[in-house]
Amino acid sequence: MTATATSARSDLSELGRSETALRTFLHGLPGVDQVGAEQRAAQLGTRSIKTTAKAQAIDLAIRMVDLTTLEGADTPGKVRALAAKALRPDPADPSCPHVGAVCVYPSMVPHVAEVLRGSGVHLASVATAFPSGQAPLEVKLADTRAAVEAGADEIDMVINRGAFLAGRYKEVYDEIVATKEACGDAHLKVILETGELATYDNVRRASWLAMLAGGDFVKTSTGKVPVAATPPVTLVMLEAVRDFRAATGRQVGVKPAGGIRTSKDAIKYLVMVNETVGPDWLDPDWFRFGASTLLNDLLMQRTKLKTGVYSGPDYFTLD
Repeated sequence: MTATATSARSDLSELGRSETALRTFLHGLPGVDQVGAEQRAAQLGTRSIKTTAKAQAIDLAIRMVDLTTLEGADTPGKVRALAAKALRPDPADPSCPHVGAVCVYPSMVPHVAEVLRGSGVHLASVATAFPSGQAPLEVKLADTRAAVEAGADEIDMVINRGAFLAGRYKEVYDEIVATKEACGDAHLKVILETGELATYDNVRRASWLAMLAGGDFVKTSTGKVPVAATPPVTLVMLEAVRDFRAATGRQVGVKPAGGIRTSKDAIKYLVMVNETVGPDWLDPDWFRFGASTLLNDLLMQRTKLKTGVYSGPDYFTLD
């Protein structure tokens, strides 16, 4: 890290000391050109990907999937089966890579941990009163600690959007800092719920706020509101992590989640990553897809590229 980056990181770490400092910094960030962001995202989605590159992109996308189930009807048997699929997405083809992580509610973590232990597949758990974020801080922190103690090595927390939209930035900042501390060695993904933030400027501010507070990833959505991940929102978040690394020397990951269902969609996001932040982020350590149905389409497209035969969804287990 350069001396300039070290100095900048030190200066930025002081922002959390006061509401005024945070507000001044966040509202001093350059505004997002809405038309420009949407046009740029649409343009990147038109890139032509040839067969060899497509095969590589599909395998990379599989490795980036956080295979997710967050339903009230989740059972130990269901999540264990999902974890088994995460390890061997295509049992008929041992060359198929495993996914990046399995993401479940805290109560399901022990059952997934039994299956994933020692595999290299991460175990993520939502916490902090997911999906609303509306609970006392002590409850959120207890939720986080319980998930980590049960075996989660990644925590997906959700910010209090009400506090953020009301301009109580330090309250949100302090909650992220406290949750990061409660995570211990586990990585922290900060869910912004971008569909409720209303503007791209708010997405940029929330991304910077999460990073300033120590988040290891910024994540678009819970998947529980009508508007989840979109290419323009993800573009804004990618630009934020790029600028944050330039300012501080610290790299932060990005996770679009919700509504990404096809291989074609996933590849569009990978093109956006490559052309916005570069190959350093083309790695499961720095970019993930939060998805429940994307994996099946990736597997179908992968089989077609290898065999020339298109397999229907019934060839793979339903998630």
